[in-house]
Amino acid sequence: MGDSMFLAQQSGGSGVFNLILLLAIPVVFYLLLIRPQNKRRREQMQMQSSLRPGVRVMTTSGMYAEVTEVDDDGVVLEIAPGVRVRFVKAAIMNIVSDDDVKGGDAVDLDKDADADAAEDEQKADKPSA
Repeated sequence: MGDSMFLAQQSGGSGVFNLILLLAIPVVFYLLLIRPQNKRRREQMQMQSSLRPGVRVMTTSGMYAEVTEVDDDGVVLEIAPGVRVRFVKAAIMNIVSDDDVKGGDAVDLDKDADADAAEDEQKADKPSA
């Protein structure tokens, strides 16, 4: 009889614990998932609304470009001298400074082409055996 009374007391206590746990799970989800996501979305929308011509940006695909025109839902980016393309504002990942682009993220295609040409000339000068 003592064992059945012990079980009855434990089952009553675990109900309160289960209720607290059931209420705590949504709070944890809100604090760890929903709130940070809303903060990131708000920051992204602020950044997209602050786009102005002349600003250097990086797209979600990793392309660096300069903003030349801005309208309500899109931007025109100059990805190379004289090459302009239209993107939606959501495709802009972040605004970058010129130091970030020249600091090693961007590739100097002319320098790479010159190095490849010099390497090809060295291979052509060597006699084949």
